[in-house]
Amino acid sequence: MHRILFTLFFCLFVAGVAKAQTPDLVIPLWPEGAPTDNGATGPEQDFGDHVTNVSVPELWIWLPEQCNGVAVMATPGGSYYDVWYMHEGKSWAEWYNAQGFTFAVLKYRLPREEHREVPLDDARRAMHILRDRAAEWGNYQKVGIQGCSAGGHLAASLCNLYQEPAERPDFQILFYPVISTDPAITHAFSVQNLLGKEPTQELLDAYSLDKRVTKDTPPAFILASSDDGLVPVQNSVNYYLALLEKGVSASLHIYPTGGHGFAFGDGYLYKRQWTEEVEKWLRSF
Repeated sequence: MHRILFTLFFCLFVAGVAKAQTPDLVIPLWPEGAPTDNGATGPEQDFGDHVTNVSVPELWIWLPEQCNGVAVMATPGGSYYDVWYMHEGKSWAEWYNAQGFTFAVLKYRLPREEHREVPLDDARRAMHILRDRAAEWGNYQKVGIQGCSAGGHLAASLCNLYQEPAERPDFQILFYPVISTDPAITHAFSVQNLLGKEPTQELLDAYSLDKRVTKDTPPAFILASSDDGLVPVQNSVNYYLALLEKGVSASLHIYPTGGHGFAFGDGYLYKRQWTEEVEKWLRSF
């Protein structure tokens, strides 16, 4: 009997996890073809938790039972080399839906051969889609963006380099983000993949997002660990200070340990603390 009950529980658990990881909708960003090309050749390579060589960008949507009026789009990290869609994307869906948020994950194209405009083109397009179809996906009034690591750079890029009001997120949530292109504190592999091996100083400055903040940059929640050995915590600190200088509302949370890439993982020592803080912060929207 115990074995039967255990088997039943395990099957229900696996089914629940599978449902949480399976989006309700999969929306192609450019069904008639993208206006830009990232130079990718060959098929996408999907490893079950991350994908590389992305040539067909998509927006994955999870719908709550009753939307609270807000949607969140996640841009997973991966050094602009791949997209870690599970750990830094899909695994958040159930948590967001349970609180009433419409949740989306962007599988974006990668900037092969220095096609640096491509990821941001996809993020801009995704924001347009989310706003245009709000009545179908929860009738939400606000759309925020969440990004991890290099996905944090993409999220912050959209928040500072948007071209029209519809592309501007209403808020940004950044986990251990790459922000600066300063060689002393940046993540060199991400910068190389985005800007090439020998970018000019002008180009580096253009994509160093602490230098691109304006009074119209959306409010930010930033989370990082002091012992992050991959993307130094100075990225988060400098961005926070730049936001304050321009009068933009910002909340910075730095925990002493945790390293890089903890995302929604249960193994992170301060998960309970940061989830509570994010929940409180999101109530303002």
